[in-house]
Amino acid sequence: MSSIPSRAAPALHATPAASPYARIGRRLIPFLLACYLAALIDRLNLGFAKLQFLADLGLDEAVYGVAAGILYLGYILFEVPSNLLLARIGIRRTLLRIMVLWGLFTVALAFAGNRYAFYALRFLLGAAEAGFFPGVVFYLTAWFPRERRGRVLSLFAVGVPLSGVVAGPVSGFIMAQMGGAAGLNGWQWLFLLEGLPAIALGVAAFFYLPDSPADARFLDARDRERVARDLAADRAAAPAAGRGWREPRMLALAFVYFAFYAIQSLLLLWVPTLLKAAGVGSLVEIGWRAGAVSLAGALGMVALGFSSDRTGERRLHLVGAGALGALLFVALPLAAGSPDGTVLLLAGAAACIFGFLALFWTAASGMVGADGAAVGIALISSVGAVGSFLSPTFIGWMREATGSFTGAVDALAALMLVAMAVLWRTLRPAPKK
Repeated sequence: MSSIPSRAAPALHATPAASPYARIGRRLIPFLLACYLAALIDRLNLGFAKLQFLADLGLDEAVYGVAAGILYLGYILFEVPSNLLLARIGIRRTLLRIMVLWGLFTVALAFAGNRYAFYALRFLLGAAEAGFFPGVVFYLTAWFPRERRGRVLSLFAVGVPLSGVVAGPVSGFIMAQMGGAAGLNGWQWLFLLEGLPAIALGVAAFFYLPDSPADARFLDARDRERVARDLAADRAAAPAAGRGWREPRMLALAFVYFAFYAIQSLLLLWVPTLLKAAGVGSLVEIGWRAGAVSLAGALGMVALGFSSDRTGERRLHLVGAGALGALLFVALPLAAGSPDGTVLLLAGAAACIFGFLALFWTAASGMVGADGAAVGIALISSVGAVGSFLSPTFIGWMREATGSFTGAVDALAALMLVAMAVLWRTLRPAPKK
């Protein structure tokens, strides 16, 4: 398999380097992060709603696993077409379409009365949201050269754990306080109230975001030229796109992302259930403890991204974080019955697994080649979505069959460790000539 250089071209370090990129970051990252938070909260709320709607609708853990995973079937089918469309119509129209539709489908979940309605709406939610994350990654590669992407993507991808910081306490509060209002259950209010921000942000994105640096009125002509020059140098230094999806390194990255998505589902969909099993009582306390786990993930993600950019090292940061996160999941039975111990282990796993996410895309976006970035990123993300489709179904089935998470967690951790061995080989340094 091929390798990637650990540092970008030295010319990109020229001074004054930070000025246009600091302005770009201030303009784009907070808004894109808010959009990503809305997307992730709409995913995470199922894990909290589960604590009520399974009993209300007479459903079991296996049904929950299918409902959680089927969202990613929509991703698998529509992620590549969405990114191809993004390359043609730009980010403004893409986010308008994606966010308004997923907000509407989230609101509709409040009125799902049986398993089949849940399945259908979760699939439609995934189809609507498909392309959001790889689309934004592709969008950011059109603004920042490779040497800056580690911290930029870390700041954007911090939305994954940060969404849990918000969703945990807010979801627990809504379900505990709103149940019975207007004749609706707490879980119904959860879907209603957490679907609306996505609709508003989708409309705002159409008016707020420029499609490219050439359209950025907040940059002057000199800064636009500077960005164009840096990106041109970056493309010249990038590896060739190779044979697309048949490229061995592309297949390796897709497998790694599959394993990552599979184990990440534990953090996105099962933390409230794991905390309840550890002895945490009230919905509000579960929300706050789940928020603490996610906060650790956010801190780990930012720290790992900045450390990797500062040292210029990717390989050990990535593989070390992924392997340690998997081992911390394996250690969960050691904290059985201990809420504090469970939170500590989950917090450590979250810091490692979420930290892995942004650095993975920093490495991957540099390996697919500039010409194939839109399709390459979407292909890797689509294969990862297969992991998110299969993992919740597998976990739900194992939990229903054995009454325990241990077997499923160990299997997902083993898969992640194998993936880290593959990634270590994929990112090996190029031989010196």
